[in-house]
Amino acid sequence: MAQGTRQSARKRRHRRIRQRVVGRAKRPRLAVFRSLKHTYAQVIDDAAGHTLVAASSRERATQGSTKVQRAADVGARLAERAKELQITAVVFDRGGHHYHGRVKALADAVRAGGIAV
Repeated sequence: MAQGTRQSARKRRHRRIRQRVVGRAKRPRLAVFRSLKHTYAQVIDDAAGHTLVAASSRERATQGSTKVQRAADVGARLAERAKELQITAVVFDRGGHHYHGRVKALADAVRAGGIAV
């Protein structure tokens, strides 16, 4: 496999997704980024260009022994913070990552927290 092929494929997928997924004030975008060690998520109002809520697995309060469990905890924390701002629905932006593993666990935890994804 050529160097950078996996990253370039993810970037292509992300560009394709972002053509359709746009966060508005009533339904902001939930963007997920997944590094090798951590998971990051933020709720963004694209019209204003502001991040409304953010959470990551780097925070001290993150619970879980596996990366999937920590991603689910990030999703639960993000849903809790979004509810405080009366955000009830978001558009899910998986960032070019496959909807599997940590990305799916985070989305399911956000849904369980009462946010429509």
